[in-house]
Amino acid sequence: MTTLLQNARPDRATFKDDASAGFTFAVVNIPQAMANALLATVNPVLGLYTLMIATPIGAIFTSSIYMNVSTTSALSVATGDALVGVPDAEKAASVAVLVLLVGILQLLAGLFRLGSFIRFVSKSVMVGFTTGVALLIILGQVDELTGYSSRFSGKILQLADTILNLGQLDNPTLAIGLLTIGLIFGIGRTRFNKAAFIIALLVATLVTYLFNLETVATVGQIATIPDSLRNFNLPNLVLIPDLLASAAAIAIIGLVQGAGVSQSYPNPNGKFPDLSGDFRGQGLANIATGFFQGIPGGGSLSGTSLVVNTGMQSRWANILAGLFIVPLVLLFKGVISLIPMPALAGLLIVVGYQSLKPHDIEMVWQTGQVSRVAMGLTLAATLTLPLQFAVFVGVAVSILMHVFQSSNQVRLVQFTIPPHGFPIETPVPPRLHDREVVVLHAYGSLFFAAASTIETQLPEVNNAREAAVIFILRGRDDVGSTLITVLDRYARALQAGNGRLLLAEVDEKVHDQLQRTGLLRLLGEENVYLAQPQLGVALNLALESVSAWLDGLVDKERSA
Repeated sequence: MTTLLQNARPDRATFKDDASAGFTFAVVNIPQAMANALLATVNPVLGLYTLMIATPIGAIFTSSIYMNVSTTSALSVATGDALVGVPDAEKAASVAVLVLLVGILQLLAGLFRLGSFIRFVSKSVMVGFTTGVALLIILGQVDELTGYSSRFSGKILQLADTILNLGQLDNPTLAIGLLTIGLIFGIGRTRFNKAAFIIALLVATLVTYLFNLETVATVGQIATIPDSLRNFNLPNLVLIPDLLASAAAIAIIGLVQGAGVSQSYPNPNGKFPDLSGDFRGQGLANIATGFFQGIPGGGSLSGTSLVVNTGMQSRWANILAGLFIVPLVLLFKGVISLIPMPALAGLLIVVGYQSLKPHDIEMVWQTGQVSRVAMGLTLAATLTLPLQFAVFVGVAVSILMHVFQSSNQVRLVQFTIPPHGFPIETPVPPRLHDREVVVLHAYGSLFFAAASTIETQLPEVNNAREAAVIFILRGRDDVGSTLITVLDRYARALQAGNGRLLLAEVDEKVHDQLQRTGLLRLLGEENVYLAQPQLGVALNLALESVSAWLDGLVDKERSA
């Protein structure tokens, strides 16, 4: 904590840029947070408390320098689902407990360092998810940009419906939106580029006001901005049992979204943040927000992109972003109320566009067919399903892709041992012959489906008599129950022809597994050779044992 607070000390050289980025975020996200609160089916003002509390606290305690912790549409929709059936008068109390539980679960995930599990979400899935979110940010602004409200619910259907009804667009609304986009890109090429978002918003607001564009919706028409911001309350802990399951789902959604931000924005030193540290930071932010009845907050891709693209240099951009909310709401509520909604839509479209990572998309595409499919499925799920479900689709795709790749990348080879020199790698023979000695080594995973794939690559025993197979297990400290079953069947097939299966270079942990499962008893202790510090020692001992055994068989035949 001390280190984080020291790192959060303002730097005079960068404070101006951070203040500009924080101010821009505050102006843009006041109406956005209120809109997200409406998605959560609670008072729009509660979204402002999330910005005031969660954003600065998350900035201090997350491992990510750039991560913006604020309201997100996915978390808001999930919160609305959790509050279905709760009377309006009780929603504020329920959301306070819900956010507190979300924070506690996220903090525990960080303390137990569960961020390591995010490594199972592949890069291709994460790129598909973040690309989908960026496109949703863009598509989600179509109605505000055009003034046409589609009757459809899906973003893609809304876009198609809007295109088919171009005659019903509100031209002044569209003009203000396009003016904002043009100004942002135009000013972005000048020396005032870091203030492009603010200037564009101010110009669009001024034009709307001076020309009295009555059909252009403004922030003041969405919700009433309050005169005071005092809302500290102790959560009603009696509600915990009813909200715990929903809180767990929301916590997971927030953590996966935050991981997407972490993997998209490395820290200034070029290293990616510690995901468990980001979990802790988001957890602390939500715990604090719970005492002010704010809605759940999490790592926001659009918020992070906004502060980064408007000049963010350090944590102070996000700290100031939260602190700016208070004076902006209290002192400039009149000006904020005049901001045209299509201007905000145009700004968010630019943010969504800047959130796209063409280089990452191309890299995944060029990697291979499996990566393309994973990215495509996750992207499709993100665009068509509720975002909280799309997150779980992405996780499922990652797991399936890992299993598929592991089972298909395993390869069995034969080591031919010359009289002198190193072993020579050769193809595995299709079948064994009488008194043949085969040394096998596997590349890749030996778990689950991969172990079954290995079984299909083993040389067939058929009617081979007194053959010996030596299986090298060096570097494996856990072989799994499927491979043990495969080895059990293969050992019995060899023993049926008076043959032997030997295991060489065996780790002590694997030896214990063999003992516990009974496979060691089937093979015989004399056929299992523990790995030694010097490479090849155990294999040589196994070869010597087989050689002595075969010589003994020959001597026995001669004496007979």
